[in-house]
Amino acid sequence: MSRLNAIDPTKAAAKAKTLLEGVQKKLGMAPNLMRTMANSPAVLEAYLGFSNTLAQSSLSAKLREQIALTVGEANRCQYCLAAHTALGKMAGLGDEEIADSRRGNSTDRKTEAVLQFARKIVTERGWVSDEDVASVRTAGVNDAEIAEIVATVALNIFTNYFNHVAVTEVDFPEVEPAKSVACAC
Repeated sequence: MSRLNAIDPTKAAAKAKTLLEGVQKKLGMAPNLMRTMANSPAVLEAYLGFSNTLAQSSLSAKLREQIALTVGEANRCQYCLAAHTALGKMAGLGDEEIADSRRGNSTDRKTEAVLQFARKIVTERGWVSDEDVASVRTAGVNDAEIAEIVATVALNIFTNYFNHVAVTEVDFPEVEPAKSVACAC
């Protein structure tokens, strides 16, 4: 059972209602994560602003979903794994790419370096080594992309932790976190 209530968009306060209507229009639904964030319109607006701004980054939608899956698995966030599995499919990820992303792997060298770097950011709480940065650079990632990877990881940590606290009801096809996670989260 959820710890925080998901707000009914039709009964939401004015600011939250407007934000949820925008989400509904864009996604065709108002996911429980956003409905639960709507308890504080400031939180929902902050999340949507951060997410919408990162959508303008140089990282593709597909890569942002792969990062979300890597982070969601590292943090064992069932809600985010379910949501980003569905969103990843919409962004063009196949089942094997989704499974690989959850493990921080990819058949593409640069993508794998990005996902491993993202996992390091999570497991090391941002305290990555010079070697970690050099490794991702060697794979062809530039400073702007490194900054965007950090921001994408931070956004996903926010949603993971929000879901952990709220125990948000999963409203996407359910996906279980792996039984064994290769991180010290």
